[in-house]
Amino acid sequence: QVTGHLDDCTCDVETIDAFNNYKLFPRLNELLESDYFRYYKVNLKKPCPFWNDNSHCGIRDCAVKPCPSDEVPDGIRSGSYKYSEEANSLAEECEEAKRLGAVDGSLSEETQQAVLQWTRHDDSSDSFCEADDISSPDSEYVDLLLNPERYTGYKGPDAWKIWNSIYEENCFKPHNVKRPLASGRGESFIYLPVWFSSVCVEKRAFYKLISGLHASINIHLSARYLLQDTWSEKKWGHNVTEFQQRFDEVLTRGEGPRRLKNLYFLYLIELRALSKVLPFFERPGFQLYTGNKSQDVEVKNLLLEILRLAKSFPLHFDENSFFAGNKKEAAKLKEEFRLHFKNISKIMDCVGCFKCRLWGKLQTQGLGTALKILFSENLIEKIPESGPSYGFQLTRQEIVALFNAFGRL
Repeated sequence: QVTGHLDDCTCDVETIDAFNNYKLFPRLNELLESDYFRYYKVNLKKPCPFWNDNSHCGIRDCAVKPCPSDEVPDGIRSGSYKYSEEANSLAEECEEAKRLGAVDGSLSEETQQAVLQWTRHDDSSDSFCEADDISSPDSEYVDLLLNPERYTGYKGPDAWKIWNSIYEENCFKPHNVKRPLASGRGESFIYLPVWFSSVCVEKRAFYKLISGLHASINIHLSARYLLQDTWSEKKWGHNVTEFQQRFDEVLTRGEGPRRLKNLYFLYLIELRALSKVLPFFERPGFQLYTGNKSQDVEVKNLLLEILRLAKSFPLHFDENSFFAGNKKEAAKLKEEFRLHFKNISKIMDCVGCFKCRLWGKLQTQGLGTALKILFSENLIEKIPESGPSYGFQLTRQEIVALFNAFGRL
């Protein structure tokens, strides 16, 4: 049983459990079943940028079934990367103008500025993730409800290699500390020596976010485990032994409860991001556009209810403790933080199991979007009530990833 206070926070496990289980999760679950949030566009064919690897998981449960395009709502397909009905038509006008190779005089100056801002945003360097090129012919829509995150049988050296490279190459840690994965277990955890006291709060936080994400994925694998696989039926359910091997205090030499606390830390970071991004979604011109007007209004209202609830949480993580020292040093550390995380998002293209790759990409993009929000507080505060929000934008991909990643937690 994980209880009590969380390090580097003013919060405790019990407060989060009560808030999440009774207030937030039922509403969030309803949101994630809506058309806007269930379809995610992803490129599962990108090559691994770090090593030559053509080994793909041959297990049937590793496969991802993409959606036939006629199943995806028109509004999502026509403008999956823009923000509203007006934006979609504006983007189409803009593309038409490009095709004709001439300046379209019918676009007002304000509109031309908005288009320019979008282009800049799409090329921006504030991103924490290596985003897929969703206009690539290899990118396909996936229905997340039909491809749930669960145990697929993907384990062994290939799986260790992914986690090893995430921790060894990308986690801030003293250079003399080596943390090899225990051999023999598919997704064994890394045993972490007690070096935290010598590490600054930002680097501790970075490690805890990755550990929390690892814990989250391992919980889903244990909770939705393939218990029976016969020609007549497949049965998925809780594998308690698997869960204990990953989290039991004795079996993990005291590490298990810490891993679970890191999951709570990750929850608090993403919850804080949701509370901060409310002004972006509150604007009257912002729509969760699928083409079904009445449903779009309902889903936006539910989204705002969830964000206001997130804002009402009494014991938020205080991100002002991050990067608060010497300005030059802080800026350098912040950039290092961003690049480390971007590298982790690239490693997801090396995952051999397509279903694991899908959920790995979605969850890292969701966390990357949460970090982008927390580091853009000044820009969010300046968002005007109407018209484009020049300094800060979220694509539909980022919005879908942000809420689905939080749904996993």
